[in-house]
Amino acid sequence: MNIYVGNVDFKATEDQISELFAEYGEVTSAKIITDRLSGRSRGFAFVEMANEDEGKAAIEALNGYNLNSREISVSEARPREENRNFRGRDDNRGYNRRY
Repeated sequence: MNIYVGNVDFKATEDQISELFAEYGEVTSAKIITDRLSGRSRGFAFVEMANEDEGKAAIEALNGYNLNSREISVSEARPREENRNFRGRDDNRGYNRRY
């Protein structure tokens, strides 16, 4: 089960988050999302738990938990939506552009 963790303190570590969730079951991975350029935390993380029931128990128990003096929000992660307005390079290589 993939879990979203929001409002994560910028000084929190992946080990801290992993240990916190490990109290409720097996943690497969814990990843704090960082800015590509600066490498600084963006204030949220994703935790993957092996068992769905354990994941739900962790969500229930940890939503609103105070981690490093910040109240984290914990919920089931939603699949990423495709960005339909992406105007990156496409097959026509710049022809038929919309201005």
